[in-house]
Amino acid sequence: MTQANFHVHTLEVVEVIKETDAAVSLVFEIPDVLVPRFRYHPGQFLTLEVPSERTGSVARCYSLSSSPHLDDDAIVTVKRTADGYASNWLCDNASVGMRLRVLAPSGVFVPKSLDADLLLLAAGSGITPIISIAKSALIAGSGTVLLVYANDDADSVIFGAELDEMAVEFPDRFTVVHWMVDERGLPTTPALRDLFTPYPRYDAFLCGPAPFLATCTAALRAIGMPDSHIHHEKFQSLTGDPFGDIELPGADAESSTATATVELDGRTLELPWPRTRTLLEVLLANGYDAPFSCRAGECSACACTVRAGEVRMLRNETLVDADLALGLTLACQSVPVSDRVHIDFDQ
Repeated sequence: MTQANFHVHTLEVVEVIKETDAAVSLVFEIPDVLVPRFRYHPGQFLTLEVPSERTGSVARCYSLSSSPHLDDDAIVTVKRTADGYASNWLCDNASVGMRLRVLAPSGVFVPKSLDADLLLLAAGSGITPIISIAKSALIAGSGTVLLVYANDDADSVIFGAELDEMAVEFPDRFTVVHWMVDERGLPTTPALRDLFTPYPRYDAFLCGPAPFLATCTAALRAIGMPDSHIHHEKFQSLTGDPFGDIELPGADAESSTATATVELDGRTLELPWPRTRTLLEVLLANGYDAPFSCRAGECSACACTVRAGEVRMLRNETLVDADLALGLTLACQSVPVSDRVHIDFDQ
């Protein structure tokens, strides 16, 4: 086995913005040499290594609130959670000049077209990837955008002033509906169904706590929106160490291999795929810079599409039935079943 850590980068915090009493945005400057590695799509996230007195460090994924069509820097927004070690540490300690180890942008919570009409549903810090999608669609796309944003009260609203400015700048294309729990109670399926009724043909992107996602999904299905138009992003803590050295397997002596055709970074690769190795292992061992984060099936950083053939996932903690129906799989957990498999990362 050989080892490598070429996937780990160090970025400097150049600004810390207090968004609310419980949320801050960290602005990372991207050095010229790393610009190609940190190109991202609206809705993706960064994985940060956060110092810990107990374990040395913990890894956490935070969505990018910046837009690749507007911002030169990469910005993530972090909100405190009651028992969240990393979020509290960052809110208390992040400062200008701090350098943090970071993995390249990842994730599949991304619109296929910025020209589509979008129904964006967020609760609390779920606004983070949603505002990136909204800004990108308004700047680089042509569709209309409706944002429904739920919070406990007005003081909890993140990006409130920015959302107001967007509504003024794009009055014919952007509408934001604030749902304040202290005024209206928790969102209910019937109330949201009535709100969503005019938009069954839109593409919906949902981010927030699990009960909010479930309520919104039920309302969207009630208006006849197909599951293929409903996209969820889930916050999940990583249990492994994606910043550790990667063990790259050497030549595999077993004779049973499949053939993988892989679309990656605009190239078409064809390589042998031993049946006991995951696709990510095979790509890294052959020197290809495939996207990944947790390497444990806990995030969606290495998600790719099976265009032909069949694979089996060893573990899956992030892809839902709708994702699987679209042919998505996790490269870090996929082993071949059929003799030939065609995989597409460039979706």
